[in-house]
Amino acid sequence: MHMPKSARPSLTARLALAIGGLALSAAAFANDAPKVSIKTTMGEIVVELDKEKAPKTVENFLAYVKSGFYKNTIFHRVIDGFMIQAGGMNEKLEGKRTRKPIKNESDNGLSNLPYTIAMAREDHPDTATSQWFINVADNSGLDYPNFKGSGYTVFGKVVEGQEVVDKIKGVLVDDVRGMQNVPVTPVVIRSATVVKADKPVDKPVK
Repeated sequence: MHMPKSARPSLTARLALAIGGLALSAAAFANDAPKVSIKTTMGEIVVELDKEKAPKTVENFLAYVKSGFYKNTIFHRVIDGFMIQAGGMNEKLEGKRTRKPIKNESDNGLSNLPYTIAMAREDHPDTATSQWFINVADNSGLDYPNFKGSGYTVFGKVVEGQEVVDKIKGVLVDDVRGMQNVPVTPVVIRSATVVKADKPVDKPVK
């Protein structure tokens, strides 16, 4: 049955409805993106994860988060102007037993831009386990395929606590037990937990 011409919505109205529907869909997707709160001795950082573009990486990271793996690990490598790295060592610089390495997803179109989170790995692309880093500069040279034909997988971004990232990147570092750029005063991760999108962020620890 055809609608009488006078009762049909105008083209403008139909476009508005369509755009509104797309906006609602985008909003629904945004709310569906997992967020993880990383509480450190210097404040709280919240990262939003892109499970659409880095599904295996996000699944792997969340498995570590939900198991409590990151509790009492440290930011063991900090290079101002480059990145801050964490996710694998305790205050004694001892490594923890990890899950199996995952397949590299660096060809997902995401770039190592400031305040993005990416997986650390060894020279071979498919060696990422638990360690990750937050970029504090434009590190697009780490993107696929710029870095030896592969890249470092970006899987999310900092959405709260950028000022905490800025504080961490500026800490005093030194060489310790053959490792370079280790914070002199440990920056410890007290907890890493999945949070709801509307959860308020704690104020930085002074």
